[in-house]
Amino acid sequence: MANFSRMKKRGRQKMGFGLETRRRKVCRFCENKVDYIDYREEKLLRRFVSDRGKIIPRRISGNCAKHQRAVTRAIKRARMLGLVPFSAEPLH
Repeated sequence: MANFSRMKKRGRQKMGFGLETRRRKVCRFCENKVDYIDYREEKLLRRFVSDRGKIIPRRISGNCAKHQRAVTRAIKRARMLGLVPFSAEPLH
């Protein structure tokens, strides 16, 4: 027999009842009033690339839409110049 009380509890947690609300992340570029995200700043761009080489989405990084587009554009430019890898390092 299925335990329905457990299922109800899980359903409530998914809908947000009884959970702490997380504080919204603030865009670090808006906070520091950055106008242009330079593709040559490899150290900065690596913060927005996962260990697999994927660009980290906005909901995780906390960037606003405007700066997320700029970060994506800068990462793609840096990839074309070989500053940031396209994918993860191969295992040896």
